[in-house]
This record gives sequence, structure tokens and C-alpha cells, in this order.
Amino acid sequence: MSQLASLTLYHNDEARPIIEAIIADNPGVRVLNMPGAVKLDCEGSLVVKRASVEERLGRTWDPQEIHLVIISMAGHLDEDDDQFSVSWKH
Repeated sequence: MSQLASLTLYHNDEARPIIEAIIADNPGVRVLNMPGAVKLDCEGSLVVKRASVEERLGRTWDPQEIHLVIISMAGHLDEDDDQFSVSWKH
């Protein structure tokens, strides 16, 4: 049985391109809109790709910038220059 990887982000203008990129790049992601926040859940892993966010922002984006809009996460964190991901490793 796999676990849900999860990211909860503020629901604001800074997070919107990140949320859109997550939805586009993670088939099967479930989106829960809450007052002031968006929770994204996916079986196994969630990946935020730098290139996808940059495409939506129209500027360069450092995956470290996600820390400005993240509320919580569930899973093991892995980040580098090209992506930020949470996953459950067995």
C-alpha cells in the first residue's frame, strides 16, 4: 500500500504558478481548495519542476522559492537545482 505524498501551499499569487505546474506535471494529483490554502495529494510522489514553474512565471525560478509559500508537506523531501519533490520511499 503506497502513501500519499502531499504539499499544502498558500493560495496566493506567488503560489499559483507552482500549483499549476504541480497539477500539469503530476497525473492523478488530487486538489483540495481550502480558505487561503491548496492541498495537493498524489500516490507515491509529487514533483515540482523548475522548468514548468518558469514557463508559467515568465522568469527564472529557484526551487528554494517554494519555501516562501509552503505550509506543510508529507513525504521525504528531495530537492536540487531542477526540482523539489516529496515522496514515500520504502
